[in-house]
Amino acid sequence: MKIPILENYMFDEPSIWVTVTTIATLISTLYLGFAEIMGNHLQYSKFANSKKKTSTTNKQEAGVKISSRTGMLIFYTPAFLAGLVSFFLFPGGDFRFFLLKFAVTFHFFKRDLEVLFVHKYSGGIILGSVILISGFYLSMAAGLITVHYLTLGLPEPSVDLKYIGLIIYIVGILGNFYHHNLLSDLRKNNEKEYKIPQGGLFNLVICPHYMFEIAIFVGISFISQTPLAFACTFGDSLYLISRSYVTRKWYANKFEDFPKHIKCVIPYLF
Repeated sequence: MKIPILENYMFDEPSIWVTVTTIATLISTLYLGFAEIMGNHLQYSKFANSKKKTSTTNKQEAGVKISSRTGMLIFYTPAFLAGLVSFFLFPGGDFRFFLLKFAVTFHFFKRDLEVLFVHKYSGGIILGSVILISGFYLSMAAGLITVHYLTLGLPEPSVDLKYIGLIIYIVGILGNFYHHNLLSDLRKNNEKEYKIPQGGLFNLVICPHYMFEIAIFVGISFISQTPLAFACTFGDSLYLISRSYVTRKWYANKFEDFPKHIKCVIPYLF
């Protein structure tokens, strides 16, 4: 699946099955983004209890809940392990392939470290959402690396974006980590209630950590330059933008003093 205007920026796909995987990935992530806007949230963080319980007989509709720390470790650890194992399964390749394996592995390793040592938690996570998110991240990590492995030996794109991608990736990693720390600092002495985030780019958007996470995936797609990588980035970006939209709406409804000038995820624009 190569769009003519992007021919100079992407590898050819090595097989029809890779093309099918790319299309399926794009469709599934687009669905998740639109589902968020329509109110069918993945149930973690402040949306962990978003499904309504109308009676005592259907309480199970909300699903089994596990601790946030455990759930988030399940989010990221399989993808991290997939990236780590890839160094042993695919030891060869060029510098671009090494950068891709490192970028994918380090991103999920960083998220595990944040789960263990940075984040503070106020509730649980619905198990169904944990399984869905974990499966998505695992398939994405494994897919990005495996598909790129299959492109080894194919002609390189005429426009090389890997070094630009590395810079964007580093900016994304640092910005995402910084704003996760700001979120953690909001809660003192085991507090659990939500507060309006402040500091950094929280003064302009409600989800700057999402903006920098989008940058991380943009960086990864520029490093890889496979259609699957661009599809993952596009779909993940749409999901995070949708999630930021409903997050801003949640804060505006919960806090009467929520500043109206604060956007969702893109300063001054959206």
